[in-house]
Amino acid sequence: MGKLAPTIAILAALAAGTALSTDRATAIGAATAPTPGAPAPAFSAPDITGRTVNLADYTGKIVILEWTNDGCPFVQKHYDSGNMQTLQRKYTGEGNIWLTIASSAPGEEGYVTPTEAKADLARWRAAPTDFLLDPNGVVGRLYDARATPHMVVIDRSGRVAYTGAIDDTPSTRLADVRTAKNYVAAALDEVAAGKPVTIAATRAYGCSIKYKTS
Repeated sequence: MGKLAPTIAILAALAAGTALSTDRATAIGAATAPTPGAPAPAFSAPDITGRTVNLADYTGKIVILEWTNDGCPFVQKHYDSGNMQTLQRKYTGEGNIWLTIASSAPGEEGYVTPTEAKADLARWRAAPTDFLLDPNGVVGRLYDARATPHMVVIDRSGRVAYTGAIDDTPSTRLADVRTAKNYVAAALDEVAAGKPVTIAATRAYGCSIKYKTS
């Protein structure tokens, strides 16, 4: 069975109310996903200290966007295994910018206050450049983020180099991190080397983002 085939873990998660990426975002008016090679949509959002962060602040830098949901078992897999933090430290250590984003609406799974977001960062020893709060879903819709984790790589010219899943193994098993093909790491290494990104777009898997609907 191929890695992209459904697994027992995924079915169990679905039965528990977790969902793979769906058309929910489209149904509530999401924009079309930015095409690899197209300019990354500009945005601004507050971080967990109250400072407004603009994508334009990082012109000339490689930027990684990571949509998160602390209640999602697919997100938890990448943090509990240490995978996400390892990626954050490696690529911010190379001078890149890593922005973690929470786009869930108030009252929905994945919504966090600044205090709760700080607690998540401390609990997981996460190391993004910043954590942005997007409770109205403006940034998430700009990038058509539908599931967590959804990942985007923006190159130094400000264009989308990769968008989609973190890897090719849509399961909740921590051990699968070791054998999965990590699309984000591959894209970042190719961008840094000045090479075309071999796999520039995939479908994100995980828990559907619970956007504000009114």
